[in-house]
Amino acid sequence: MPDATQTIALIAHDGKKADMVAFAMQHRDLLRSYRLIATNTTGSLLRDKVGLEIQPFLSGPLGGDVQIAAQVVVGDVQAVFFFVDPLAKHPHDPDIQTLLRACNVHNVPLATNAATAHLILRSRLGPAEASRK
Repeated sequence: MPDATQTIALIAHDGKKADMVAFAMQHRDLLRSYRLIATNTTGSLLRDKVGLEIQPFLSGPLGGDVQIAAQVVVGDVQAVFFFVDPLAKHPHDPDIQTLLRACNVHNVPLATNAATAHLILRSRLGPAEASRK
């Protein structure tokens, strides 16, 4: 069952921001039942285009990925949805790897695309709700 005390982090590379917005539109009602954090640009898009309440961190290249990784490490994030653009170069790749590593070390579910994020959301629903989706 969704829980407003559980936090989901939402991040998307520039080439995947439209995918993140589309995913959030599709799952808006369910996402609203969680505490949501995001890197600044992704969070601004989700707030403006989807109407979600988002706690923003810095943008990824300015340290937002590392800020969210720190939240993962201290146990304040229960899932990370980081829509990665595997075809683009990212000058802050070490920060991205830090976040991915933090999720793996601390056993936090990590979705790097919409299909996996959808599965994580469905797995967190109660059986009756999941069957209605």
